[in-house]
Amino acid sequence: MDQIFAPWRIDWVERDDKNADLEGCPFCVLPERDDDRSNLIVAESDATVVILNNYPYNPGHAMVIPRRHVGSYAELTEAELLDHARLKQVTLRALDAGLNPDGCNTGMNLGEGAGGSIGDHIHTHIVPRWTGDTNFMPVISDSKVIVEAVDDTYGRLQEGFAAQPEATDDDPDGAVEIAFD
Repeated sequence: MDQIFAPWRIDWVERDDKNADLEGCPFCVLPERDDDRSNLIVAESDATVVILNNYPYNPGHAMVIPRRHVGSYAELTEAELLDHARLKQVTLRALDAGLNPDGCNTGMNLGEGAGGSIGDHIHTHIVPRWTGDTNFMPVISDSKVIVEAVDDTYGRLQEGFAAQPEATDDDPDGAVEIAFD
């Protein structure tokens, strides 16, 4: 089988924007735009943002990204490192609250040889997993089936973030603001 029917993807294919105005690093540009929801910015703290992946491995595939453009984990300041780690922790709790996965994979692609598509701005991937969420499709057809539209996942994960004690603002059309003591 060479084709999978995914009608929800037509919104992405036919969008007017096509990121034509995206000059520079998407992890720097997208958080500065006005429309968090359409840019998949689901939560933010002082030094870090959480963006849903446009091409998720599973529903809820999020990336926790320092605001400052930095290509090396060692270059993070102590304050950035702590903020990034704390927002990863909140993201895991928000995923539990919003999507109820059985577990999560987390990881970073550091350096060109690690296979990341954006190697000069570090970020941590958090991929929710459910028991039995793998199937034969990737093995026999080099295809992955995503069972939920990213926009639907955004709403569920946003609710998960809004339920966290660190949440200070839960605008239904924007990123949930997270504040740490």
